[in-house]
Amino acid sequence: MAAQGGSRQTDSGIEIRRCYGPDDLASFDPGRALGEPGEFPYTRGVQRDMYRGRLWTMRQYAGFGTAEATNERFKFLLQAGQTGLSCAFDLPTQMGYDSDHPRAEGEVGKVGVAIDSLADMRRLLDGIPLGEVSTSMTINATAAILLLLYELAAEEQGVPAEKLSGTIQNDILKEYVARGTYIYPPRQSMRLVTDTFAYCAERVPGWNTISISGYHIREAGSTAVQELAFTLADGIAYVEAAIRAGLGVDDFAGRLSFFFNAHNNLFEEVAKFRAARRMWARIMTERFGATSERSTRLRFHTQTGGSTLTAQQPENNVVRVTTQALSAVLGGTQSLHTNGFDEALGLPTTRAAKLALRTQQVLAYESGAADTVDPLAGSYYLESLTDEVERRATEYLERIDAMGGAVVAIEQGFLQDEIEQAAYAYAKAVDSGEKVVVGLNRFVESDAEEPEVFPIDPALQHAQVERLRALRARRDQAAVGAALADVASAARGTQNLLVPMRAALAAEATLGEVSDVLREVFGVYQPAR
Repeated sequence: MAAQGGSRQTDSGIEIRRCYGPDDLASFDPGRALGEPGEFPYTRGVQRDMYRGRLWTMRQYAGFGTAEATNERFKFLLQAGQTGLSCAFDLPTQMGYDSDHPRAEGEVGKVGVAIDSLADMRRLLDGIPLGEVSTSMTINATAAILLLLYELAAEEQGVPAEKLSGTIQNDILKEYVARGTYIYPPRQSMRLVTDTFAYCAERVPGWNTISISGYHIREAGSTAVQELAFTLADGIAYVEAAIRAGLGVDDFAGRLSFFFNAHNNLFEEVAKFRAARRMWARIMTERFGATSERSTRLRFHTQTGGSTLTAQQPENNVVRVTTQALSAVLGGTQSLHTNGFDEALGLPTTRAAKLALRTQQVLAYESGAADTVDPLAGSYYLESLTDEVERRATEYLERIDAMGGAVVAIEQGFLQDEIEQAAYAYAKAVDSGEKVVVGLNRFVESDAEEPEVFPIDPALQHAQVERLRALRARRDQAAVGAALADVASAARGTQNLLVPMRAALAAEATLGEVSDVLREVFGVYQPAR
């Protein structure tokens, strides 16, 4: 969008007029488009009182190095006033490799915490009151394994599974579209997702079994409209898969949650969040026949946009993060992570992590944004923008349906191509200066200070590998082998996979060993291009 003069557009290319008025909402029906807060179609929020009743959960993302180091950061954030945990895992953990695997070399503990076994999960959660704290885990291909390890560690603390609350991302479809941390082919991966739905419905009823994520779609370069459309398309695919697996829609849909990005265009982001709720409510009732109100309420977590942060003049990122966080609050998020200003340089330092949390607290307690529900409702501009975002996202959903749904569209590369084109257009606009990024292509400084960067201990991988070898030396190898054979048998059949996987992990099988068994049965996904 041009900063001065000429045509103005949102990041999705929606033309912005000079001024909006009553004529722009001539056919607007408040009863159908808005309703009351907490009532269908939930445009104005999923709760009647929203933040007047309870603030959003302040859930800062943390995870690096060893389980002990991340445990210390968790406790620091809780003491600073955070109200929920959010855990990042390193790439080997995400990809189903133990820390001593050759492909893990140089990656252990770098972008998240290394978790190889139940022993690591115990250390990660030591001293954390799991019956009181809600935990979100950003994990996909190995989501079921991490959930089971969490459940086992909680039981050792004396907290039964039915008392646990939290979320696993478990959104494997977006990995094929935007992020790449997949292991198995899409259809086998979908079985793991739906087995997790069924397992939690029976054993861990307070757990959100999936966080259908637009975040990484946006980080890969999509527009706001594409983020919304492709995320809902994935959501539809998960609902269809669960129904095909024999689950009743109202038995699982109430535990579905979503995860969106927040970028810098304040009003388009607010419109996106409001349109998302309205669209999902209608999809669930009109398409899937959901009758439970809980099944039709789109609940979502928001994270501010990592890809919008600049290494140049990193303090500017404080302003970007604040603007993005405000859009999430005005849009009615249920929980929020605010990025550290130094995350374009590395993992957030303690100082940056605390300031990011304080940003949320200032918005909550000083800005007035939480004082009334849906404070921008009725704005000529915002309601027009919400309608246009919904219209364009619906067009995408119709195209994806015509292809046969999200899985087919992913296999054909349609979603990937659309995102690549949007990312290319954005990069061109930044390079040409048409899109202004303060400190990067305008208002540039040449004498920047050397910023503090989070340190990575090079001895970390060695220590983690030694602990893993000690575990393998002391455990009952025969029991582990028998339990892994049961996992393989279940994978070849139709049994819920999480039951034998839980037994194997309880016997101290490692994450990599369980993943390897599934690799042998399911195969490994190789993209067509």
